[in-house]
Amino acid sequence: MRFDAHGENEGLLDELERTVRGEVRFDTASRALYATDLSIYRQVPIGVVIPRDVEDVIATVAACHKRGVPILGRGCGTSLAGQTCNLAVVIDFSKHVNRLLHLDAENKLATVEPGIINDQLRDAAEKYQLTFGPDPATHRYCTLGGMLGNNSCGVHSVMAGRTVDNTHELDILTYDGERMKVGATSEAELEQIIRGGGRRGEIYSKLKDLRDRYATLVREKFPKIPRRVSGYNLDELLPEKGFNVARALVGTESTCVIILNAVMNLVHSPQKRVLLVIAYPDIFTAADQTAELRSFAPIGLECFQKHVIENMHKKGKYLPGTKLLPKGDSWLLVEFGADSGEAAQEQARKAMSKIKGMGKHQDMKLLTDHEEQQLVWHIREGGVGASRVPNDEDAWPSWEDAAVDPAKLGPYLRDFYKVTEKHGYKFTIYGHFGDGCVHTRITFDLKTAEGIRNYRAFMEDASDLVVSYGGSLSGEHGDGQAKGELLPKMYGPELVGAFREFKAIWDPEWKMNPGKVVDPYPLDSNLRLGTDYHPHEVHTHFQFPEDHGSFATATERCFGVGLCRRLNEGTMCPSFMVTREESYTTRGRAHLLFEMMRGDAIADGWRNEGVKQALDLCLSCKGCKGDCPVNVDMATYKSEFLSHYWEGRVRPRQAYAFGLVDQWARVASLAPGVVNLATQLPGLSAIAKQAAGMPQQRKVPSFAPETFQHWFRNHERRQGSNGKPPVILWPDTFNNYFHPEVAQAAVEVLEDAGYHVRVPRQHVCCGRPLYDYGMLGRAKSYLHKTLDLVREPVEAGVPVVVLEPSCAAVFRDELPNMLPNDEDGKRLTQSTFLLSEFLQQKARSYELPKLDRKAVVQGHCHHKSVLKMEDEEAVLKRLGLDFEVLDSGCCGMAGSFGFEKDKYDVSIACGERVLLPKVRGSAAQAMIIADGFSCREQISQTTDRHALHLAQVVGIAIGERKGRKISADGRAEDAIVRAAQAARHKSMLRSACALAGIAALGLLVWRHRQ
Repeated sequence: MRFDAHGENEGLLDELERTVRGEVRFDTASRALYATDLSIYRQVPIGVVIPRDVEDVIATVAACHKRGVPILGRGCGTSLAGQTCNLAVVIDFSKHVNRLLHLDAENKLATVEPGIINDQLRDAAEKYQLTFGPDPATHRYCTLGGMLGNNSCGVHSVMAGRTVDNTHELDILTYDGERMKVGATSEAELEQIIRGGGRRGEIYSKLKDLRDRYATLVREKFPKIPRRVSGYNLDELLPEKGFNVARALVGTESTCVIILNAVMNLVHSPQKRVLLVIAYPDIFTAADQTAELRSFAPIGLECFQKHVIENMHKKGKYLPGTKLLPKGDSWLLVEFGADSGEAAQEQARKAMSKIKGMGKHQDMKLLTDHEEQQLVWHIREGGVGASRVPNDEDAWPSWEDAAVDPAKLGPYLRDFYKVTEKHGYKFTIYGHFGDGCVHTRITFDLKTAEGIRNYRAFMEDASDLVVSYGGSLSGEHGDGQAKGELLPKMYGPELVGAFREFKAIWDPEWKMNPGKVVDPYPLDSNLRLGTDYHPHEVHTHFQFPEDHGSFATATERCFGVGLCRRLNEGTMCPSFMVTREESYTTRGRAHLLFEMMRGDAIADGWRNEGVKQALDLCLSCKGCKGDCPVNVDMATYKSEFLSHYWEGRVRPRQAYAFGLVDQWARVASLAPGVVNLATQLPGLSAIAKQAAGMPQQRKVPSFAPETFQHWFRNHERRQGSNGKPPVILWPDTFNNYFHPEVAQAAVEVLEDAGYHVRVPRQHVCCGRPLYDYGMLGRAKSYLHKTLDLVREPVEAGVPVVVLEPSCAAVFRDELPNMLPNDEDGKRLTQSTFLLSEFLQQKARSYELPKLDRKAVVQGHCHHKSVLKMEDEEAVLKRLGLDFEVLDSGCCGMAGSFGFEKDKYDVSIACGERVLLPKVRGSAAQAMIIADGFSCREQISQTTDRHALHLAQVVGIAIGERKGRKISADGRAEDAIVRAAQAARHKSMLRSACALAGIAALGLLVWRHRQ
């Protein structure tokens, strides 16, 4: 049936907008945004509701029920079998309905709303030495509602079981509006509920009848394995299970009811943990020993194969944990836990003694340091992302998480390898081997008819295999559309009929997430790609060399893993972190661009307002380029989109004010004092900010009285030619016109290191601000001018040191994408170094002076994502600093982002998340280090502290070695800033006096003429 919010169902939209306090979105872009999840499937929904509270959910269901419109509850949207995409009204709980309502530590219970993130519950419970046992690899961002829907498990299921095993009570809502609390039910309570009549009594009566008719078959046919997740939990209705209606509803994937809140069981959390890493020559040998290792009572027992590491290295992902692994092909991670380190280690050492007698392993290593353990766990948890190497190994989920008895795991895997070989697939393998659950991402061809036929044949063969081993089609991520069609193989027609009855009891109108689990869509229909996928071919400014020169192919990179939905770590996605809005994730924006290129759900291409709105709050931090498992580069996609969106149209005034900042700075340098008067004095500054589209809360950065280039010409004359090896110091706009003291410090550092510094004399700019506004034609011309300027020295091997990380990123990232075949460009890319990189890679023999200080370090986003921070940290260590690199994400200023009026609140929220409180709370004598102009501005404009560039920090150390006194109180940053401010004030005063003199002279002349 076709539903049209603006046609026969226009009344639905009107009623939802009238009765729901949250957000009701039936626009083209919002529907496209929720068309896919982490699966191979795609279905554009009817509309999306983002409720504020439970009352909004009830109102939404009532409005849909009145008109017979299907509904679907959604959490994080990382389902792997197509559960969270459908032709329905999607209810997204994650943005607002996400509270921890109550934590009863004494009884080990927590009451939560469905949108709460797994780690939020676990962190709250940990204060009482408790935890929520199930913890999938997505625990940092998956929601409890989604876990209840899929019956999720995770690493510690060997300790605590599946989500179903940790469910105490559910507060549910049926499609026809019946709200009830369900849980374990004694026989007396059951009879009382049935006698009470009404809809609840009817449901319980039918459930009892269903149980009585199918009890024997359930006992016989349900696999007795740790990870039986496929099908409905009819076994929970058995008398020996306490007729637990709540647990029977876990794993029903929104096909039966909507969960409004849940009471979950908590378990004791071992406070000390150790990790035993065992290396094996192959995955089969590792699997053979799993069952025996499980008998040692570990709290976690996982496995991954070396292909996980190989794929991450292909994508340039640095995995420091690999250095800790004993040599092998596959590794079992056996975690032991206790309330003391000694007890945990004793368990591990007893296990090690037994393992030595078992043989077959290559080596093993016990990790007791928490940080080292986390590095190894990071490799295992990265298995999802490692499975896909865009345009090299395009693996997909679908046959994702089959499970067998752990004792049969080795033989099963040997046969599984034969099946994949038969169908010509490559795959990545890892999983919860302690529970017999195997994760595989396979290189299905889902674009051609032949490939899709092969996919179906494989799914048939793979399901036959796991059933022959008495296993489960799904051991963690549910059935959805991918495996619903195959359930008769596992359970037989009678039990599948029982599943159909169970759904009908709850959802007699068949409107709850239809076509999933029971009476499912065919497993090879509704494909995200499929034979009808023919994206638009478009001309682009960027060449996308890693995506076959295709913007459409670039948008296919994102397969929905959702790592960009983290709230508390990493760089991406800053605007999501402070809004929890799906369209502000890397995934959401990538999905919108994919749909735009596909062209059916979003038909107006580059001019679509919904896509633009989603991109507007992208800070272009490039955090996704570094953090995203498949290196989605949303900053580049945004630039490309804006270039087409604004083509033939006048851009907003901010684009010209900030995008052309190098030109305005060049003009301002002719009379910086006068310009500063206009931008710094009260009244005048308000007018200037209004003209530029700035928020009044911001300060306009003041121009230096003398540019760095002018200073350097005088310095160069004094120094003369010294015969030392040359290095070009790039005079970027920010350090040339605003903070020349940074570049001056860099000159001192490079000269102290034994180099002859050369600086271009003419005005130069990498063009970084242009990319933020899609001015790509002009940006390309800037690159050509730069290449013309540095061609000869770069050909001669002269390195180029760039102080501003965002400018270095242009030469290292944008340049190869814009001019991939330009040989001069390739040379410049290879010759570009940040100061820290130069000191580490080119001037390693230079003995850096020591600096006995504490420091707080804010890494620029482009530095962290494109250039990496390892060399920066190495230089700080060589200086002898006691420093902390903040895991603060983006500072929020992000170039011009924080200077734009409509983005101010998000900018401040990003900064206040971690960075600004850390700066305010840092010791008075601690240095604040930030190489990025934006980061330093955010800090200086919102705190009473000022940050220093690495060049200034090294310059201070050089000064101390030479006996220069920086400041009486040790606050070097204050002394440097005071000196710079004094120069600016002196310049402004001179300009004011000059203007006053001119005005007075003009007045005298006027009077004389009168």
